[in-house]
Amino acid sequence: MTTAPPAGAPPRAALLSPVTTSLPAPEAEPAPPVRRVPLAVAAVIGAALSSYVFARHGAKPGTLLLLGIALGFALFHSRFGFTSAWRQLVAVGNGTGLRAHTLLLGTTATLFALIIGSGTGLFGSVPAPSAGPLGIGLLVGAFLFAIGMQLGGACASGTLFAVGSGQSTIVLTLFGFIVGSTLAAWQFGLWSDLPALDPVLLSDHVGWFGSWAVTIAVLAVIWFVARAVQNRRTPPPVGTPPSARGALARAVRGSWPLAVGALVLAVLGAGVLLVSGGAWGVTSAFALWGAKVVGALGGSPEAWEFYRQPGSAAQLSGPVLADKNSLTDIGIMVGAAVAAAAGGVWTLHRAIPGRTAVAAVLGGILMGIGARMAGGCNIGAYLAGIASGSLHGWVWGAVAILGTWAGLRLRPLFGLGNPKPTDSVC
Repeated sequence: MTTAPPAGAPPRAALLSPVTTSLPAPEAEPAPPVRRVPLAVAAVIGAALSSYVFARHGAKPGTLLLLGIALGFALFHSRFGFTSAWRQLVAVGNGTGLRAHTLLLGTTATLFALIIGSGTGLFGSVPAPSAGPLGIGLLVGAFLFAIGMQLGGACASGTLFAVGSGQSTIVLTLFGFIVGSTLAAWQFGLWSDLPALDPVLLSDHVGWFGSWAVTIAVLAVIWFVARAVQNRRTPPPVGTPPSARGALARAVRGSWPLAVGALVLAVLGAGVLLVSGGAWGVTSAFALWGAKVVGALGGSPEAWEFYRQPGSAAQLSGPVLADKNSLTDIGIMVGAAVAAAAGGVWTLHRAIPGRTAVAAVLGGILMGIGARMAGGCNIGAYLAGIASGSLHGWVWGAVAILGTWAGLRLRPLFGLGNPKPTDSVC
């Protein structure tokens, strides 16, 4: 619930009081009519791809593609963002998005603890936690990634669902993302030996129940701190996307509450872990796509040190539509296209200012390099890491806040605005 404080009254400070904003949250406008042609095209693409993957590669890859489509549907309808959440928090103190993160992280951590702790997997998979080293690469990579998010306008998952919904500017971000990921893979030797400590998993020290309990306790503190900060600063409310009326119509054509999006995404992310044995990830697919293009143009990505790591050579030599992260990434774009068209808001933005285009490509490149250096993005490192009880996920998130602060100061150079306390929405 968001409320505006009475005129002349100080902001409420009690942690359990309603969260305050400078103005009431705006009412959602009615959803536009269904975009029938984009919906039909997206549905046909989704059905054709699913049929092909099931027939050619089997039930496991086919299920991953369907999970990706569902992830895209949920990401778009809930407008679940990481870039905007950190921007709103740092710029004006609105912690709405960060509190949604804690719900997503806590629910995912609970499901991960049950799945990994019990060794439950489908299709013969053995679930494993996501853990990464603690070192210079993590710090520099997360910082660069966060700056790139603010310049490119989206995070890893946000880039995919924005591209699926027809946002042309973010297509440039995705292009830069692929370029940056490919450059980082090509020059793996420049940064792979940076000083680092071994990964730290809480479950190795306190067991899966202890790891889950510590994670939930820390997330609860963050949730309350985010409320306190917002009550103290009284920021503008978050904007409300168009939505259909009625529960069923809203589920298919409307905007979902962030809490609903967090819960659905947590369940779907746990589904990826159950099916594949690994957590939901995004950015390793971008390096693979770039390497495939390099190979098609006559290059030799198989000679890169990056693709001589255990398991990487098989990923490079295998088909894209059998790669776990490629399947979910492609699915997210298709699912978001279906959701946006059903909601009547799928559109192509043809006029892109020059500085915005430069920022989009540059932001994508920084995210691609940063994700490879840090061993993951806001999904593969932040979400999967924290949910797995890995210390590197917490470090990634803390550094991303600092990178967001830096990114906000760079945005005006490219004609990009930042939320202000006097705005009607942020």
